[in-house]
Amino acid sequence: MSGQNRSPQAELGLLDATMIGMGAMIGAGIFVLTGLAAEIAGPAAILVFALNGVVTAFTGLSYAELAASIPKSGGGYAFVREIFADLSSFIMGWMLWFAYMIAGALYALGFAPNFLELLHVYGVVPPPDEVGAIAVPVVDVSVPLAFLLAFVAVLGLVSLNAVSTAASGSVETIFTLVKVSILVVFVAFGLTSPIFSGAEFQPLFPDGSGAAAILPAMGLTFIAFEGYDLITTVTEEVKNPRENIPKAIFISLIVTVIVYLAVVVVAVGTLGAQGLADAGEAGIATAATSFMPTGLPVIQNGGALIVFGAVFSTLTALNAVVIASSRVAFSMGREGQLLPSFGQLHHRYGTPFVAILASAVVMLGSVALPTQSAGNMSSLFFLTSFIIVNVAVIRLRRERPDMNRPYEMPFYPAPPLIGIALNLVLTGVLVEYLIRTDPLALVLSVGWILLGGLVYLFINRSELTSDEDVAETDMDITAEAED
Repeated sequence: MSGQNRSPQAELGLLDATMIGMGAMIGAGIFVLTGLAAEIAGPAAILVFALNGVVTAFTGLSYAELAASIPKSGGGYAFVREIFADLSSFIMGWMLWFAYMIAGALYALGFAPNFLELLHVYGVVPPPDEVGAIAVPVVDVSVPLAFLLAFVAVLGLVSLNAVSTAASGSVETIFTLVKVSILVVFVAFGLTSPIFSGAEFQPLFPDGSGAAAILPAMGLTFIAFEGYDLITTVTEEVKNPRENIPKAIFISLIVTVIVYLAVVVVAVGTLGAQGLADAGEAGIATAATSFMPTGLPVIQNGGALIVFGAVFSTLTALNAVVIASSRVAFSMGREGQLLPSFGQLHHRYGTPFVAILASAVVMLGSVALPTQSAGNMSSLFFLTSFIIVNVAVIRLRRERPDMNRPYEMPFYPAPPLIGIALNLVLTGVLVEYLIRTDPLALVLSVGWILLGGLVYLFINRSELTSDEDVAETDMDITAEAED
């Protein structure tokens, strides 16, 4: 493996970059979070997703301007590294790296039951909750089949990413188009269904709760809109990034918001808010079964179609975060804030090989974390990073007013200031919720930051020792020359 610090090749087009964002945003969240939103906010779940889209858009403007101004891979870390001090940028990268890897572990775990359910639909295996463990030869242990499937999914996508950026981008594009097509079919059948013609969306707020229900629901479902930022992690691998990255961000956000709103409207309109809440994570599949015809080609019924879509959704989201997490680690390695090998490209494949493998190892290790707490950690880290990115765009404007900015957000400084305020509100709501219901997530979050501090000190100490050794060697050579 070559140790030279070369830049990645630009092999991804506008469509590929857009699909990375959409692949992450239109992931498992569309299937599992709609029921949660309906449980908390009733029919106002529609408003929850609309407002989260608005909140996301303000930060999206900041990402677009920064990506056009600083065309470096690494996403939010690369921007903060350009503007803030070493420790601040390291913590930003450390949080983002882990948040992406946690998300990857959750997507892998989400893929397994959906894939088993798909196999069950066609009579290949019994229901997922009846599938036993698989005995592993030699070591004499049994591993749950769901965990084994999660491992295989991560291993397969990591292998693809390790050997070819172009191939992983093409797979992301194809899989995302498939799952969006499935959701379009769901919406089309739903809107023309007799059940939807009698839809009732009133009272909008259950028990007159209003914002008391909206804010918690927004905080817990906000992670569904996390994903457009992944586009900026591959900036150097996108053709004409100063123009295409902002375009990809806006297109992915607009399409995602439209898809989310259409799906939620159909789900609430056919099942009712209470029915959707009662169905929980299976809400979209239950809604599809209620109005879609049976005997469809290949797909037997609406529920099966949605399960099929969920399989593709988890795979595209998993592939997107494998790409993103490795690029953050690659960027940190290249900047000397992780081991130097993380910042090197493979001499043959031209991919950040070591960064991809390291991200995969941590991703698989994250499977051992409590699922709910891991998801909450990820949400907390993403919200924090969005706040910092909005601060970064303001600071860059002040410190470098004459910098080349191919894209400048309109109505500056209103968007980043509003983005900071809204993300702070959602962060406060989430922290308050975690204190009451999931303190373990806060403990694990603090623990990861503290571990990052130790890694930062270790790497800086190693660099200082290396510099001192080089200085001593130079002095010895000079002394010998004088003698």
